[in-house]
Amino acid sequence: MDKKRGIGLCLCGMCPSYVDCKEEIAYCLAKQGTSGCIKEEQGCLCPGCPVQAEEDFSHVYYCTRGSETGQSHAR
Repeated sequence: MDKKRGIGLCLCGMCPSYVDCKEEIAYCLAKQGTSGCIKEEQGCLCPGCPVQAEEDFSHVYYCTRGSETGQSHAR
């Protein structure tokens, strides 16, 4: 999925863990990476996100733990 489409579909801005520090969202996308601002996991909307569903992702907390690819390789 391209970045523009991912940002348009993502729910990151509504997430309980989200901290608005003017970063681009869609942390699940491989090239986006983790947030430099979000330090605490306070709830996660990833399981209901259209990006996660469309891309068939299975991980959560992309903002703090990294992209789907990164989390998959960490196992």
